[in-house]
Amino acid sequence: MTTRNLGIAESLREAIAEEMTRDERVFCIGEDIAVPGGWGGAFTVTLGLEKKFPDRMINTPIAELGFFGVACGAAMAGMRPIADVQYGDFLLLAADQIINNIAKMRYMSGGQISMPLVMRAPVGATGRGSQHAQNLERYFTGVPGLKVVAVSNAYDAKGMLKAAVRDDNPVMIFEHKLLYGSKGARFEPGAVDATSDIPDGDYTVPLGKAAVRREGSDVTILGWLLMLHYSLQAAERLAAEGISAEVIDVRSLSPLDLETIGASVRRTGRVVIVEEGPKTGGVSAEIAASVMEECGEYLRCPVRRVASADVPVPFTPVLENAYRPDVPRIVEAAREVMQF
Repeated sequence: MTTRNLGIAESLREAIAEEMTRDERVFCIGEDIAVPGGWGGAFTVTLGLEKKFPDRMINTPIAELGFFGVACGAAMAGMRPIADVQYGDFLLLAADQIINNIAKMRYMSGGQISMPLVMRAPVGATGRGSQHAQNLERYFTGVPGLKVVAVSNAYDAKGMLKAAVRDDNPVMIFEHKLLYGSKGARFEPGAVDATSDIPDGDYTVPLGKAAVRREGSDVTILGWLLMLHYSLQAAERLAAEGISAEVIDVRSLSPLDLETIGASVRRTGRVVIVEEGPKTGGVSAEIAASVMEECGEYLRCPVRRVASADVPVPFTPVLENAYRPDVPRIVEAAREVMQF
């Protein structure tokens, strides 16, 4: 099988183009996604697509509540929109449409109305300050009716986006700005390599499934987005100390794949959850509670969470780096649970 090595931004672009070619009901709507000579959205994902699909790449004003309402109505009418916000923080401006209409419409209609709507959002601290750097996963994983995924590599990004477009339920896809692999004007300092060998031909990655990225027997480390990559780096350091860490890419935040997570916990008996975002009320808290309920009798010690400080995201790089979990903190947490 022929493959090509692509970054996340490139693989998402390819997925969108393929789905728009496959199904004429698919279209994209968002801010600056189809400006001739532009960047292709804030992070190059839609670069050049306006040339291939001039009638299905819709630029909008900076009015998230408005164009999410348009996307909601289009999905109700049988279209399959992909709505794009420049920064995940701006999802909060569209929260009424997302939570009270998009997430609830299929339920309130007794299944008579489908809501095949994909919502893409860049997240993560990248030197842009408190209003352009938050991890918004916590706010949407608890909304009934939404599927929420977080992509950590290019293979998953393409496959999960394609699966989301074909789903009749609304799907929110979080993407980390340091994982896009964008070049030139959109290069991000501190970027991490999330490239993958992408096969030619059609494929999807199922929603609702976690993935074991590294097998181990002593401790289970759970992460997603950038924290998945930091967890893998931590596992390398731990291996040099004789500690075998199993690293799981949670990737499906809602629904949560407790079968895969539970199987690992039952083997290792120790759990470290790594989350970029404040610790209080985070996704890691929900995962920890679920692990306790499902397989608490197998735990050798309490679940350990490694998360950001309970403060707004700082602007200065020194404070930003102190705010976000890093590899040494993950290693230290694993060492602590190994004392039991």
